Amino acid sequence: MAATERTALRTLVLVGVIAVGAAALVSGSYEFSRDRIEANRQERLLQELQSVLDSAFSKAALNPTRIQASDPQRLGYEDPVDVYIVQDEERPRAAVFPAVAPDGYHAPIHLLIGVSADGVVTGVRVIEHRETPGLGDVIEIGKSDWIVQFDGKSLTSPQPPQWAVDDDDGSFDSITGATVTARAVVAGVRSGLEFYEARREELFARAADEATDRATENATDRAAEEPVNE
Repeated sequence: MAATERTALRTLVLVGVIAVGAAALVSGSYEFSRDRIEANRQERLLQELQSVLDSAFSKAALNPTRIQASDPQRLGYEDPVDVYIVQDEERPRAAVFPAVAPDGYHAPIHLLIGVSADGVVTGVRVIEHRETPGLGDVIEIGKSDWIVQFDGKSLTSPQPPQWAVDDDDGSFDSITGATVTARAVVAGVRSGLEFYEARREELFARAADEATDRATENATDRAAEEPVNE
């Protein structure tokens, strides 16, 4: 009986050791995977931001401050969206935010818009759409350079009446066979700029506060990690 009990005890101990080892392995794999996933996510984010920013902003130098803003009427999203403010020596240089062109031919067209501090478009990219292949899909940067015509534009250049496609006597190129698509994107970019003009000072102020808080937290964390000399 005693031998049987000892055997059972050893088995339980062995099972416990295996369980602890497996748990540690899973935990370590999770931590490694989580770090890698976060690094990949950050890399994709920086690539997206850089695609609509001035080429002077190198990806390595980007350290955007993320805040949230809600403006369903101008941005087209019911829920708050992430707005990224790019700062240089605590001075705002640009903003990147999503906007929806609601009147696409088949469905709303989702845009990513980059704007300089003074309200000039630095880039626009289509991040989601369901426009007709071979016609409306030329709004994709991979299909044509149609979308780059917004670079350098602002709410005053061209003047508001000219924020339309040339078929409507505006300043922007139409798309043969997909005028509805072109009209939607032009309206979506203009609406995004109107959001930026209306909320610019607020966005910059909130980003400055967020950056200050982040710097304070980082300094506190570094101080806590430094060894104490006795």
